[in-house]
Amino acid sequence: MLAQIQAELKAPKGNFNSFGKYKYRSCEDIVEAVKPILANLDCHLILSDDVVMVGDRIYIKATASIYKSSVMIGSATAFAREPLLKKGMDESQITGTASSYARKYALNGLLAIDDTKDADTDEDTAKRSTPEPKPAAKIEESIKRALHACTNIDELRALWRTLSQEQRDAHIEIVNEVQERLA
Repeated sequence: MLAQIQAELKAPKGNFNSFGKYKYRSCEDIVEAVKPILANLDCHLILSDDVVMVGDRIYIKATASIYKSSVMIGSATAFAREPLLKKGMDESQITGTASSYARKYALNGLLAIDDTKDADTDEDTAKRSTPEPKPAAKIEESIKRALHACTNIDELRALWRTLSQEQRDAHIEIVNEVQERLA
């Protein structure tokens, strides 16, 4: 049934980021596109968030699950880190943007949507262009802890997607260890 939902889903990139000059789809776009398919199959989607502290950084762990009656037919998780500061936003708005981002990637995993070619939003562009104020050693330790905290392969994959290529290269041995533990 999950394969049928994935095959039927059409969630085009209907939004445009004028700063980065690219199209993207939002979490809301994906949810609106999948609702009619779920309704036809008598299924429902549940999105939930957990706050996870890794070192001194806060991550939002989003989970997207599809159920038919009370039976789960698929689930995926994704992580997004709250930025320390986001100009013009209060703390609840910062958490909200992290939640939306993590939920979008949980939905992407669950529904087999590939967004790897595009950045997502203005927030992502700003995050990538703003240097992190923390010392590199603390960041590396936070990544190690987050990798070791993964409880399943989906969580590990979701966290892996949030890392830069440099961070992936530096932590490949830990990822291999965690994969063996979870296998």
